[in-house]
Amino acid sequence: MKFLKLIPILFIFFGNFTYKNIVHAEIKNPKDFKVLSNDSKKLSVSNVEYFIKQGDKYIKKGDFDKAKDYYLDARKLAKQLASFYSDLNSSFKGIDARIPNEMQRKGKQTLKILAESNDRLATMYIEDEKPEVAVPLLVETIRIMSPNSQQGKEAYERLIKLGFVETKYKG
Repeated sequence: MKFLKLIPILFIFFGNFTYKNIVHAEIKNPKDFKVLSNDSKKLSVSNVEYFIKQGDKYIKKGDFDKAKDYYLDARKLAKQLASFYSDLNSSFKGIDARIPNEMQRKGKQTLKILAESNDRLATMYIEDEKPEVAVPLLVETIRIMSPNSQQGKEAYERLIKLGFVETKYKG
């Protein structure tokens, strides 16, 4: 009889739980769960690549305005990521060499994808007969990738074709 009196107390103590706000994550150790470590993360190079791919799809469909929007989103996110990695790199210099090494590696990867988004945007602006908007993008590509990189050389060649510069680069 005492056991039957205990049941309502257990219901009151444990309550009637709803299961709609429970998160189910497939990880072996709950301490290893990282919100930004999966492929669907917002602050990532993979998300920048997604924006570029979406822009490419709209280019193929002929919708240049939507493509431009995706390329601008890719550029904006890549610039944010590069800034964050640079800030972390400089913050940890002299403290823990592993962190600046990682930030430098991730920063380089971000700058490459930024140069790619700049290239696509510059191409759109040139095709749209707005070379004055394309020039800053090409100059930025040279600045972030260096004139000796393949992207830098291609950007400089495009500046020559646009008539912005005249001297050929022999590097």
